[in-house]
Amino acid sequence: MAQVQCSHLLVKHAGSRRPSSWREEKITRTKEEAIELLQSYRKQIQEGTETFEALASKFSDCSSAKRGGDLGPFGKGQMQRAFETAAFALEVGQLSDVVETDSGVHIIKRTA
Repeated sequence: MAQVQCSHLLVKHAGSRRPSSWREEKITRTKEEAIELLQSYRKQIQEGTETFEALASKFSDCSSAKRGGDLGPFGKGQMQRAFETAAFALEVGQLSDVVETDSGVHIIKRTA
């Protein structure tokens, strides 16, 4: 498999590589708080009370939020290692557990 397409929901924390985003100029939450937020979003998606795209649009600290979290297609070597490993391990439509990178913590949904 040369490429996958994924969407993600990123929650940054104070220890993130760049602790600011389009949502917040200075992010001060702890990594633990970021993980708790992501776990609550993941639960809402799994229970069907919210869609991945709606939550990513509202709460992702990545500029991909304006596309519902869509990152477009990417190949190996284009994303941080932990993110890439998780993304390539998913089946289409599957949601990841919490994935930690230098950018923050993510949940990933493989879309293609």
